[in-house]
Amino acid sequence: MQRWWQARIQRARKWLEWRVRERVTMAGLIFVVALSLTGFAAFASANNLLFLLLAAMIATMLVSSFVSRIGIAGLELDVQLPDHICARREVGARIILKNEKGWMPSFSIRLVGLEGSVFTTDLYFPVLPGGGACETTVDVRFDRRGLHSEDSFMFSSRFPFGFAERRARVTMKHDVLVYPALEPQPGFERLLAEVAGEADSRFRGRGHDFYRIRPYEALESARHVDWRATAHTGELQVREFAREEEHLITLFLDLEVPREHEEWFERALECCAFLAWRFSERGARVRFRTQDFDLYSPVEGDVYVILKYLALVECRHRAAPVRNLEEESVAIVFSASPARLQDCGWNGARLLEPGTGVFAADA
Repeated sequence: MQRWWQARIQRARKWLEWRVRERVTMAGLIFVVALSLTGFAAFASANNLLFLLLAAMIATMLVSSFVSRIGIAGLELDVQLPDHICARREVGARIILKNEKGWMPSFSIRLVGLEGSVFTTDLYFPVLPGGGACETTVDVRFDRRGLHSEDSFMFSSRFPFGFAERRARVTMKHDVLVYPALEPQPGFERLLAEVAGEADSRFRGRGHDFYRIRPYEALESARHVDWRATAHTGELQVREFAREEEHLITLFLDLEVPREHEEWFERALECCAFLAWRFSERGARVRFRTQDFDLYSPVEGDVYVILKYLALVECRHRAAPVRNLEEESVAIVFSASPARLQDCGWNGARLLEPGTGVFAADA
């Protein structure tokens, strides 16, 4: 029974918070009590002075409600976010509050995000001139990847006398695409180092085509000095080589995931995003593949195209296996059902499944 009443009270509070546009404050409650006592005394004593005082108190309450209603009306909120946002990482949002009333300023405006909003900072604007705007920057945080289509905010003001708090709810309907979290989780950095080391060892010695012999420059390594050319010219000469082709890293994310491993899929997806981002920072070539996506970065698109796909992709309960198309690459396979990939050419790839590697804790 107690839980039932608590649920009812919580529901009533939420209804009041979302529906009621005006809330009486403690100061307002005291003023109403004083007004009631004054009215009772005036009618009981028939004293004209008390009637004048009662009229002044009623006028004060009406003026307060009218001014508060006008002050919070005509406000326009604009929230500007960065182009690239990652989950679980605070980013700076630009908040612009405009007063569309050209003749009347607004005073003592408070702005706060409602329950479930990414905007949790309580902002206070002492005054907004008529036709003017105020601008500030706050940190926002999205806890999950995906497309966020709307967010709710609330304006409130107790101006002029603080008898009541006038409130107005505003819903921002705009699409915000949030990438998976790029912060390293336990094991991600170690996996990155192991794959980078494997790529360095596999591609060692390749791409060192001779380009030219040129004079030695200060602070250069002595291991590229060509001693024969140096003896011939009498000055230090260095062999210069054509820039070697960057390593090719293939990332394959298997979209077929049983229901019991859907949580693992989210972590594997974040690991893919982390590796793609970090290898792109290092200048490596990355080929990212799933059953319905194949991108060769940076030739066909930058890493942000991969992150946009990972922000929206969902796992499936059925998906056809995919063959490996890159033999000369370091391949990493994320699959919850690796047995069905045995005949697809992924034998030399690093296989990451639930309960192994960086996902050993998921077992």
